[in-house]
Amino acid sequence: MTASNPITITFVIYIAAMVLIGFMAYRSTKNLSDYILGGRSLGSVVTALSAGASDMSGWLLMGLPGAIYMSGLSEAWIAIGLTVGAYLNWLFVAGRLRVQTEHNGDALTLPDYFASRFEDQSGLLRIISAVVILVFFTIYCASGIVAGARLFESTFGMSYETALWAGAAATIAYTFVGGFLAVSWTDTVQAGLMIFALLLTPIFVLLATGGVDTTFLAIEAQNPANFDMFRNASFIGIISLMGWGLGYFGQPHILARFMAADSVKSIANARRISMTWMILCLAGTCAVGFFGIAYFSAHPEVAGPVTENHERVFIELAKILFNPWVAGVLLSAILAAVMSTLSCQLLVCSSALTEDFYKTFLRPKASQGELVWIGRLMVLAVALIAIALAANPDNRVLGLVAYAWAGFGAAFGPVVLLSVLWKGMTRNGALAGIVVGALTVILWKNYSGTSLYEIIPGFIFATLAIVLVSSMGRASSTMVARFEKADADYYANK
Repeated sequence: MTASNPITITFVIYIAAMVLIGFMAYRSTKNLSDYILGGRSLGSVVTALSAGASDMSGWLLMGLPGAIYMSGLSEAWIAIGLTVGAYLNWLFVAGRLRVQTEHNGDALTLPDYFASRFEDQSGLLRIISAVVILVFFTIYCASGIVAGARLFESTFGMSYETALWAGAAATIAYTFVGGFLAVSWTDTVQAGLMIFALLLTPIFVLLATGGVDTTFLAIEAQNPANFDMFRNASFIGIISLMGWGLGYFGQPHILARFMAADSVKSIANARRISMTWMILCLAGTCAVGFFGIAYFSAHPEVAGPVTENHERVFIELAKILFNPWVAGVLLSAILAAVMSTLSCQLLVCSSALTEDFYKTFLRPKASQGELVWIGRLMVLAVALIAIALAANPDNRVLGLVAYAWAGFGAAFGPVVLLSVLWKGMTRNGALAGIVVGALTVILWKNYSGTSLYEIIPGFIFATLAIVLVSSMGRASSTMVARFEKADADYYANK
């Protein structure tokens, strides 16, 4: 196609820029703390935008617009739930977790934090939480690779198998080389690209369909129920979509951004920046899917790819409505969304394997240089497993994300939230919360026979397990003293 050359050149320039940032970060990576958490040096802007970009993966420009395109505004409940959940996560967890991880052994990973916070000498809490990270993040990584493959397949006419490797290669490259700093710096660039694409595209769709009034009439003519937020929506359906917001408390790749902030003082400003960015992006992505209904109903001759796979609605609108050079930039935003989240997930998996298995159990006296290289090798290993999981071309991005999001939200969300708010929480309580949350998600998803999103029962049962089991024991005096000192530090500096 005629657009292929400009789009190809744009993609190559974009990918080259991301890899260059990776090599710049390589020069600042001296030890494992730098590779995993960037030496806790992120300012408020980078903390905010990297948290947002790492959160909003390929589903933001593919899964959610596709769902809105298919079902209308009734799918927008998910955006409302995510906005509320993200705000509460910034408000209650971000600053407290930053301080608590520093006071608890200067923890670099969530399993490391849990082990220090609850004085777990057995290593069981560390192992189980690291296993949960590896299981659900490998599924989450697969969703990112599927999204990247769909982009390359649709844009360049590649086979799905070729697109799978092409989409993953660049992300693996800069994550492998630069670690956390590369991931955070590229996330900041990618966040800017994503918001540009999601604000510009709906405006051009409106112009192409004749303005707001004409567009809304066309959407109504296609199906008046498109405007109904309660269309085919039961109470369970709405609660399930809103329940996505619960997931934020337990997402390791987002929580890592809070842990890496340079100080608690940066958190409040980062919260304002991140929430503004998020609201604008979610509004834009809903508008793309919604206005796309009007465009493709008026132009059925070009609707084939979207009819075949509704998750391509943003891709097809960008290719049809824009100059090829601009389309290349807009389509790079999908790659940005995929790369920003996938890179974080690869790094968190690598961190769990390096810090929580290799260093803790195999090589306690390993040098910093050795640990950094083991971390890089683990990035490759996890990426290859995720590519294998993503090999099925029938995979849907939103479905894979939903399962992994629920797994983390239920297994870690209540543990993280209560660990920074309740000094009486115990090690056995944390262990019970992780196990009950993860098992509930797996069993509910596969055997419940109900449409209720598995994160909701998982979060509730995990919270109850933590409270009940913690109430049967007592937190040690040193645990309580350390919690109170960190809490006082948080209030003194926020």
